[in-house]
Amino acid sequence: MAFDNGPYIWFDGKFVRWEDATIHVSAHVLHYGSSAFEGIRTYETINGPAIFRLEPHVKRLVNSCKLARMELPWSHEEISQAIQETVARNGQPACYIRPLVFRGSEVLGVDGRKCPTQLVIFTFKWGRYLGADAIEQGVDVCVSSWRRMAPDTAASLGKIGGQYVNSQFAKMEAVENGYSEAIVLDINGYVAEGSGENIFVVADRVIYTTPLAGSILSGITRDSVITIARELGYEVREMPISRDMLYIADEIFFTGTASEVSPIRSIDKIEIGAGSRGPITKAIQERFFGITSGKLPDKYGWLTPVKMREPASGD
Repeated sequence: MAFDNGPYIWFDGKFVRWEDATIHVSAHVLHYGSSAFEGIRTYETINGPAIFRLEPHVKRLVNSCKLARMELPWSHEEISQAIQETVARNGQPACYIRPLVFRGSEVLGVDGRKCPTQLVIFTFKWGRYLGADAIEQGVDVCVSSWRRMAPDTAASLGKIGGQYVNSQFAKMEAVENGYSEAIVLDINGYVAEGSGENIFVVADRVIYTTPLAGSILSGITRDSVITIARELGYEVREMPISRDMLYIADEIFFTGTASEVSPIRSIDKIEIGAGSRGPITKAIQERFFGITSGKLPDKYGWLTPVKMREPASGD
């Protein structure tokens, strides 16, 4: 994917041109994956651009840094404002936002706490993560041979860069074998999540999803979907999900900032339900996209409006 990027990056408190945002090859993050990051979407609503669930994303970024023992020189409020300013300055009414906190260049060695903590925020246009047709037609996935890390080997509640090597292994294996995505099991053989998505399983009109104790990321879109599903009258149970439950489910879908709400039509070449998007998935999608488009009221306060900045002379 070539970047359709915004021209400016917020870099340690000031804006620089995209091509000028560089770090040294000795930066700790390049050698040890010492970073924390977020993925956030700005939606082009009928009322103008709006960032989806900005504050929970910033809170998770701050918590990820706490877990990684990276001291942040910026407050929650300063990061939130910087994200809004970046979106406004880059003038992309619909975009994906990537805030990235990382350890820079000072010393090498596993303990990088003597390295400076740096923060960049950039934006780019990004369509459907799992493909243009994924939202309606669904995707074909597999159960990966790679397992999610055990609870006492890493901090799954943190969105920490180095931990995503595990996700890379699962994703690459899936793509090499002709699938769009992978489902990863936990150390006990229960369903954890996708390589970069949470998962929901529908059986007999009850919606099941893996609990936070199942080595998963606490997804912001996951939380949104649980809220929507319960408001629509569906029972949502957070409980361990066995692998065989996947194959006999009525519907299954992924959630995430990138994947949004994407149905799964087959797993390991076994059709899920009728092999197409199911009615419960569709109902949740309609409510989710209704809110993010501005066509339905934002009664949860999930959208942060952004006023696009007028280009200054020389921009």
